Amino acid sequence: MGINEMFRLADENSQSIQTYKTGKEVTDEALKAAKSQRLPDIGASLSFSYLGDDGKYTGFDVEVCKAACDLLGWELQIFPVNWDQKLVQLDAKECDCVWSGMTILDSMKEAGYVISAPYYDNTQVIMVKEGSDIKSSADLAGKNVAVQLGTSGESLLSEGGDLESLAKTFGKLTTCDSFLKCFTELGGGAVDAVIVDKPVAVSYAAENAGFTVLDEGLGAEQYGIAFRADDAELCKTIEGAVAQLVENGTYAEIAAKYPDIQNNLTLLG
Repeated sequence: MGINEMFRLADENSQSIQTYKTGKEVTDEALKAAKSQRLPDIGASLSFSYLGDDGKYTGFDVEVCKAACDLLGWELQIFPVNWDQKLVQLDAKECDCVWSGMTILDSMKEAGYVISAPYYDNTQVIMVKEGSDIKSSADLAGKNVAVQLGTSGESLLSEGGDLESLAKTFGKLTTCDSFLKCFTELGGGAVDAVIVDKPVAVSYAAENAGFTVLDEGLGAEQYGIAFRADDAELCKTIEGAVAQLVENGTYAEIAAKYPDIQNNLTLLG
């Protein structure tokens, strides 16, 4: 029997649902449950996922997912989520994987989540307003620093994180529910700096005047796709589809549209 599979990619800033139908057939009953994937708030970067001028989602992760769904005969929907609750919704089976600029954390592995092979090398950076006296992480002492909830930046700055000692030098650590809120707070002078994924900072600064991204990196990390503990087969299926996209050149064609992240895509190495 022909089955239209459905994958859902969610973004906390989305206000609409986009459906992508392939019309292909999938007969593997073990994969009937595969339905959803989610994007971080406008993706981890404006290059990974964002709302286009037509009101529909696009971006590197969105395009790769669409192409993978096409190969597998699955239907794709995009819907809004609170990125801080991404794993809660994954566990609740509101989606079947988390895919869009999601940093691979040891805590996810320790909790039993199945994680795909990494596909992007990332680092945290510091964004400040132009003319700021903050030139490095050492200058953050006594400052009010913002970070987005549910991100690797927050994890690194939290107790037990790799940047815990740095966070202890801050005058205050402010958490916001989206990176856009972080940047709004920075632009308005409510905070002195934002610690955020490099592609997010670079994309935003390129489109919005008055911000500077410092050269200093604050910790190497990688992006991957997260699945529930019992979905190793689903992970393998997705990885296989992506591998086909790499082999037939589709992956490189998509990557070429996003030069700001292209050089850090590990599957193109």
